[in-house]
Amino acid sequence: MTRSALAAFAAAVSPAHAPAFPTSASQVKTELLSGLTVALALVPEAVAFAFVADVHPLIGLYAAFIVGLVTALIGGRPGMISGATGALAVVMVSLVAAHGVEYLFATVVLMGLIQIAAGVLKLGKFIRLVPHPVMLGFVNGLAIVIGLAQLEQFRVPDGAGGHHWMTGWPLVTMLALVAATMAIIWVMPRITRAIPAPLAGIGIIAALVIGFGIEVPRVGDLASIKGGLPVFHVPSVPLSFETLKIILPYSVILAAIGLIESLLTLNLVGEITGKRGGASQECVAQGVANTVTGFFGGMGGCAMIGQSMINVSSGGRTRLAAVAAALFLLSFILFASPLIEQIPLAALVGVMFMVVIGTFAWQSFRVLRKVPRVDAVVIVLVTAITVATDLATAVVAGVIVSALAYAWQNARRIHARIETGEDGAKVYRIEGPLFFGSTDGFAELFTPEADPARVIVDFAESRVADQSALAAIETLAARYEALGKVLTLRHLSRDCHRLLNRAGQLMVDSADDPDYGIAVDYGVRTGTFGGAH
Repeated sequence: MTRSALAAFAAAVSPAHAPAFPTSASQVKTELLSGLTVALALVPEAVAFAFVADVHPLIGLYAAFIVGLVTALIGGRPGMISGATGALAVVMVSLVAAHGVEYLFATVVLMGLIQIAAGVLKLGKFIRLVPHPVMLGFVNGLAIVIGLAQLEQFRVPDGAGGHHWMTGWPLVTMLALVAATMAIIWVMPRITRAIPAPLAGIGIIAALVIGFGIEVPRVGDLASIKGGLPVFHVPSVPLSFETLKIILPYSVILAAIGLIESLLTLNLVGEITGKRGGASQECVAQGVANTVTGFFGGMGGCAMIGQSMINVSSGGRTRLAAVAAALFLLSFILFASPLIEQIPLAALVGVMFMVVIGTFAWQSFRVLRKVPRVDAVVIVLVTAITVATDLATAVVAGVIVSALAYAWQNARRIHARIETGEDGAKVYRIEGPLFFGSTDGFAELFTPEADPARVIVDFAESRVADQSALAAIETLAARYEALGKVLTLRHLSRDCHRLLNRAGQLMVDSADDPDYGIAVDYGVRTGTFGGAH
């Protein structure tokens, strides 16, 4: 009974063809060690992002635990890691500064509800509209952002409330430990895969630093991570329209950024693990996670590309690794804070630098010389905007540029082959799509004054796509009608026929057209769109 119930639960929380939990002892060990590695890397990240948002470090750590646990259990991609992220923290800081942390909790709750609605409405499927050049720019931009974020660990307090860059032997020692960590991670897989390489790097360097008493910044220098269990807490904000006016704009922005980063990370992890689907399920999972987090004093979060790469590169492929990471993180907060606070930041920086090297799409430098110029521009544009502003702005900009470029290329495709029919009619065989971008080119194909009394427009190799196309056809028909000539449409595909028939433009001889055939000829009824004005 218990086994069947667990199987049903695993099937419910896992998309098709994706194992929910490992099925062998060796895989369980790999997943647990991968989760431990991720948890260790999560600590400084969550604390740092809490500082960015100007909230207490435990608020970031609670968010990493709750968001990580919920998305691990019901998310759309086993192996993906979620938690508090910098992309969201930079938006939160102005809200916290102006209205306080309680408004942040209320905002996170509303953010989660918006994300749940997006998942229920299956809006996650629209992530497929993001072109591959945008994905490359996203990966490269996030890799650079992750790398730049690690540079903060090379700054130390100056005693006057500020920070300054390391110099002299402290800098040399820090760089040496970072390099040693990276070397261990690079060499370890060639020796053994029994222990994830990042975990080995952290463990060996931590043992050296603690054993020899090397003076370098440690996790505890950022902040104490000791705390208790997160407590249920309804945000202390007035239940009023004024409150909604304050939190709604932030909630919408945070929900959008969170979903975009999560869905792009979902696709990236899917490419590595060979899994597909789960976008709408991930939207719901992110929404549930953030709603719960808001009620337990967390700052909210989304998918984390860096930690996700650590997980999959360490062998994490099922939900166990992500669940273990969240539970390990909670255990650090409750029981192991003195030990975790002794871990040198240099070891964690080394791990993240290896993540940067593994995440950055180095082949994009070669691709830039081979792809169309517009795609190369999009890759560079999305990378630059991700680094300079935020991910959501970068992705939206990349999609817009790609869409405009695609529309322009298709607008230039429209042309016509001109023939003479058996009855002396002039036949324009249109090739290329007729839509808002190609209507001017379509109109320039015709010479109404010089054409015979009957003109046939053959759409066998074309498609009528939108209202602009309908208006262009009506305007053309009106020009011929004004000259006393007849314009006939031929070979409309069934979708084009439905579009024109719904607009009321088709003129047929019979009262209805139940047996519509592709080769039927139609006249055009003008006046539907008022001359396209």
